[in-house]
This record gives sequence, C-alpha cells and structure tokens, in this order.
Amino acid sequence: MSKLLNFIKKFEPPKEKKFLHTLYDGFFTFAYAPDHVTKGGVHIRDGMDLKRTMVLVVQALALCYIFGMYNIGHQHYTALGMFDDNFFTGAGTKIIYGALQILPIFIVTHVVGLGIEFLYAAKKGHAIEEGFLVSGALIPLIMPPDLPLWMLAVAVAFAVVIGKEAFGGTGMNVLNIALLARVFVFFAYPGDISGDICWVAYDYNWLHQIFGMQNASMAALGLEALPEGMKFADYVMENTPDAWTGATPLALAAKGGWEAVQANYTNFEMFWGAIPGSIGETCKPFILVGALLLIALGIASWRVMLSMIIGAVVTALLMNWLGDFHLFMSVPWQYHFYMGSFFFAMAFMATDPVTAASTPTGKIIYGFLIGMIGMIIRVLNPAYPEGWMLAILFMNVFAPLIDHYVLQANISKRLKRVKSAQ
Repeated sequence: MSKLLNFIKKFEPPKEKKFLHTLYDGFFTFAYAPDHVTKGGVHIRDGMDLKRTMVLVVQALALCYIFGMYNIGHQHYTALGMFDDNFFTGAGTKIIYGALQILPIFIVTHVVGLGIEFLYAAKKGHAIEEGFLVSGALIPLIMPPDLPLWMLAVAVAFAVVIGKEAFGGTGMNVLNIALLARVFVFFAYPGDISGDICWVAYDYNWLHQIFGMQNASMAALGLEALPEGMKFADYVMENTPDAWTGATPLALAAKGGWEAVQANYTNFEMFWGAIPGSIGETCKPFILVGALLLIALGIASWRVMLSMIIGAVVTALLMNWLGDFHLFMSVPWQYHFYMGSFFFAMAFMATDPVTAASTPTGKIIYGFLIGMIGMIIRVLNPAYPEGWMLAILFMNVFAPLIDHYVLQANISKRLKRVKSAQ
C-alpha cells in the first residue's frame, strides 16, 4: 500500500498550478485518509474524515437507488398496460429501463454540481470540498423520474452557487442544498414537478433506444409504427389503461380523502413503494434501513427523527379530531407515513448536520416543528399536498435562532445556580 501511495504522490503537481493541484487533491483525499495531525504535544490522527462520513451517507442511500430504478420501470410498464400490473413480472426489463432513465439524471447532477465545486476550489486555491457527495446523491432521488435534464442542470447550478458557494462553501450553507434544488424546480417550473404526469416516465431516452427498448414495447403493444409526428409518450398517455391514473396517493387524498387512496393503492403497495412518486422516496423499509444505519454510525441525530415523528403524529391526530372540515384531514394519522416522502425527509434531509439545530434540546424542538409544519402544509395547502420540503427549508432558517435560545436558557440556569450558591 505504501508503494502505491508513494507512486501516486509522485504525480502531485505544484500548488502554484491551482487547476491541476485541485484535481489531484480531490482524487487523493477521496482515495486515502488525510495525513494531517493536530499541532502540539498530543497528536490525533482520525481516519473518519469528512469525506468518509459523506461516503457512508451515500452508501445508506444505495437501497433507495436500487428500488428507485426498479420502480421507475414498474410504473412505466404499468402505464403501458404490460406485465399484468404484477410488480415482479418483467423484473429484468423494468430495472434496465429504470437504470437507463436515472443514469442521465445522476450524471447531469454530478457534472454540473462537481464542475461548479471544482471551479470555485481552483479559483480560491483550496481543496475540492466534499459536501456535494451527499447533495449529488440526494438530488436525483428527490426529483421526478421524467424531469427535463436542462431544468435539473439549472436547479443544481442555482443550489450550489446561490445556496452554498455564496455563503462560503461546505459547512457554511444555511439551507439544505438538495432541497434548494428541488424547491427551485418547484417554483420555477411548477408544471414539471406537480400534477399526475410527472411522477411516471412515459418515454424512452437515447440510452433506451440503443438497447431497442422502445421497439420491444411497440411490438408487445402490437404497434408497428407511431402515428406521424407523435412521440411515444403522447401515444402512451392517449392509450393509457382506464384504471391507470399515474396519480400519487397524496394527490388522491387531497382530492378524495382516504377512500380515493384505497380505491387505487393497497397499504402494502404504499409501504413497500410500488407507487408513483419521486425516485427515492417510495420504499419505506429501505429508507428506514438507511436511517438506522446513519443512527448506528452516529452520523444522523435520532432526536431530530423521533421528534419529527412525534410532531407529525400530534398534528395528524388533531386534524383527525377536526376532520369534518376537509377530506384530507380525515386520513387516519398512521397512514400519513405510508404516503409521500415523510421517512425520506426525516432520515436524509432534516438530519443534515450543517443546516439543522446543533444542540440536543434544539434538535428536539427543530424536529418537532418540522413534523408539525410539514403536516399542516401537506393537508391544508391544496397546491402542494406534501409539505416536508418547505417545512425543512423553513426550519433551516430558524435553526440558529433555536440554538441561540437553548444556549441562553442554559446560561441563565447556570447563573441562577451560581448566585444561589453564593
């Protein structure tokens, strides 16, 4: 190993060549633990540097990626009326379609995000920052599977430049970068991230064409050629099976309450994720596995997660009690965890150590308020039946204030104890 390390170090360019040295440093610190030690009498060498912490978070997302690929394919072929609506039929075809659909999203996210990170690092003369490792892994999972790539590129650029680099880089951002990219798309291009159509990929990109997947689907549908001037996606939507709507459970609940949800999806389908939605948010068991891994590794705060669940439950119970005013309010509180992205937001978004509250008590307050505010937005806002994205970004802004008052309260208690002891 030492010979390989010495071999790699031979290629280290001089620091004066900022562009090349930044590129080298990014590769080296990703492959090896840094050799920096503290100055003074006691030297501390910690192998768990920030890059490796970020890599562990990315690994916790692996199951979400695998299931997300499969579900993209499943929803696509369900829209076509193929494979008899059985989740496991045509498994190979489904996961290949999903993988080829998510690959351009993943590549564009990282090319744009890391490209901007690299340019800023070279300009400032410091190492490539590792924060985008997690943001780059999260952004594809919280986007619709059929989002136009140019919109994604603009959203990622906005999030990295305005939300991160403008504040000083990794560790300085006030708002969660991944959520900032999503909220940019939501407000700048609402037609492409709302409604029923965006949550299912209906068409075939150029990668699918290379593998002949569109031709195979057309043959299975008994279609020799598309009508002149018509895209395959348009043909699919005009000939969608009557029972297929493409609507998410949340959209159904907002319009028709819990009965509308049950008429289209079973509890089993919603819990295991065989439903339309953002790429990585649907499979609750796999998300919870990632959450438990982050807690076990000490990366994510269990206080934020638990208090967020309590805040959501308390608010949902209150709405159940007042359920006569709105159909969505009557949805049983426990089924709110089956629908939408609550668990994903809880595990991977609210626990972001940079933008969340940092004091133990502050984390409890922070998580509880996210659960409460997110549930209010989900149920009472007809334009946006979800809520966690906006709730987390809202509480990101107030996290420093929460910590401030928690610290002031602790200082006041200690001062009182000192005065009483005198």
